[in-house]
Amino acid sequence: MEAAAISQPQSLATSLTMTRRSISLSAVVLMGLALAGCGSVPTAEVSAPQTGDHPFPTLTHTVGHHVHPVHGIDVSKYQGQIDWEQVRAAGVSFAFIKATEGGDRLDSRFRENWEASRRAGVPRGAYHFTYWCRPMADQIAWFKRNVPVEPDALPPVLDVEWNFQSPTCPRRVPVALAQAKMREFLHAMERHYGKKPIIYADIKFHREVLAGNEFAEYPFWVRSVAAVPHERYPGRRWAFWQITATGRVAGINTPVDRNVFAGTRQQWQQIAQTGFRHRGQPATAVAAATPAQSPAGMPPQALALAAAETTPTQVQTATTSVPGAAIPAVDAPAMTTAPLPVSRPRF
Repeated sequence: MEAAAISQPQSLATSLTMTRRSISLSAVVLMGLALAGCGSVPTAEVSAPQTGDHPFPTLTHTVGHHVHPVHGIDVSKYQGQIDWEQVRAAGVSFAFIKATEGGDRLDSRFRENWEASRRAGVPRGAYHFTYWCRPMADQIAWFKRNVPVEPDALPPVLDVEWNFQSPTCPRRVPVALAQAKMREFLHAMERHYGKKPIIYADIKFHREVLAGNEFAEYPFWVRSVAAVPHERYPGRRWAFWQITATGRVAGINTPVDRNVFAGTRQQWQQIAQTGFRHRGQPATAVAAATPAQSPAGMPPQALALAAAETTPTQVQTATTSVPGAAIPAVDAPAMTTAPLPVSRPRF
């Protein structure tokens, strides 16, 4: 999130030795998303992100033997005007867009980004940056007023951080009060949007407020730009990982936060095609020891690629109530990194 990036700038440590494989257009999964109101579904295949992070040309993110091939971004007004068609063509599979902050601040580019990303066929969700000085009822009403209910949008995101450099709200509330405010917002969002919200928490806030098994029923989006998540979020299962604040993506003229999804392409397709709908099922940990099965219609090249990237391994996943199909979560202690062959991305 941009607030965290401003108040707590971080650089990617050179000790992070992961590499990302560049994937050609002929070896990817068709997203196949029928986003509400966007007309016909885009038919172009989606490639790996064309990015230029730091000194090394490519990154591949792994959990055990699982590669994370589904990449996304999160954006706000600080990215300026975005060419969402280029963003999609560059291989971005999802986006989180800043909507609101506190009880009366709307990101000046939210509506533009929300509509343009929909037209481009990029699955997207909105996030709210919490103000601890403002009654949560005000913040709930403000978010609902500005973020429409759309069946195919990603679940709403609650961004929770301490922001000591804020000119208006540097307050840090007691842990019990912070957790109560979070639950008030999360319950209201689930009732209104029909989807289990996602929690974004930076390292400091997570350590001080959310350590242990707190809020385990919700998908987590973690930020760890200098280490793998289990080193910064011990014991936390996660669904999305913010890997850098200095990514480069075609269609965006500034550095941008880049993220990866915990699951496979097939899992992403499954949950996206159901519109991320809520089924009312509690979060349940399950062991996954079989490779992902490719959906009908996947190109033969993608079948081979999926098989290579989802070899059987004992990796923990979790079913949640977010979509019609489960959003997988990664069991943090199982996280490992492994270098893979390097190939240069296209710019």
